Amino acid sequence: MKRYFMMIVAMSLLLTFSYISPVFAAKKLKTILEYRHDVTGDGIPEKITVYGIPLKDNKDYYQEVWAEVEGKGIRKIKINCEGGFEPKLEFADLNHDGVDDILYSSAKGGSGGLYNFTLHTVKGGTLSEIPLPEPLPIESSFQNNFKAVMTIPGIQNPIQLDLSDRKADYIRLGLYQNNGMLNEPAELIIDPIAFFKIVKIKGKEEYGIKSYRQVSGAYHADGIGTVEVLFYYKNGQWITVDVQWKTPR
Repeated sequence: MKRYFMMIVAMSLLLTFSYISPVFAAKKLKTILEYRHDVTGDGIPEKITVYGIPLKDNKDYYQEVWAEVEGKGIRKIKINCEGGFEPKLEFADLNHDGVDDILYSSAKGGSGGLYNFTLHTVKGGTLSEIPLPEPLPIESSFQNNFKAVMTIPGIQNPIQLDLSDRKADYIRLGLYQNNGMLNEPAELIIDPIAFFKIVKIKGKEEYGIKSYRQVSGAYHADGIGTVEVLFYYKNGQWITVDVQWKTPR
């Protein structure tokens, strides 16, 4: 009898928690942003809502993020996104099919200044992801006498860098000897693409996307400059339009 009673209690508790757990889960859900924008191409703005579930110990960080697109004549469309800080959507016709696409971004946090990005189209009510541009293959190396060289596709001549203003730090770290000779071969730190920005292509009534990559010296906070690349989407692929090397002023 006692065993039977304990089984009944256990089953009751299980049913109770099964019932209340969705309530607790619902409390975590937050509506982050709401937009009205035509993303299907029917000429009528759809309602686009960004939802997220905040991290318990840091409510500014969303561990799960997704967007839902609702509109006349279409089924609700769900777009799963990367978690992060400050999620947002931007709209522009980046694949040049006459309908604005959806660019999602959220900050990863930390000192790297990196962001999550995804690009989608829901033209005609059909969800499809558009792969974002890949980073250019950049080659770099430290040189003797506190110098470095970097080769960037799209820039004709190698970038020559004078890093002599950092020599005390580089000697302390063991990268260089006092006489300016390298202790061993070493490369610059070249980040992945940190950020994408929608930009209008010069001379066109169309949009492209610009990527930003930080280049650092001996450590990440030792920033040297940024590689900026402008891409244009054509025939199902991203074409490099312009490449710039920018140093801090």
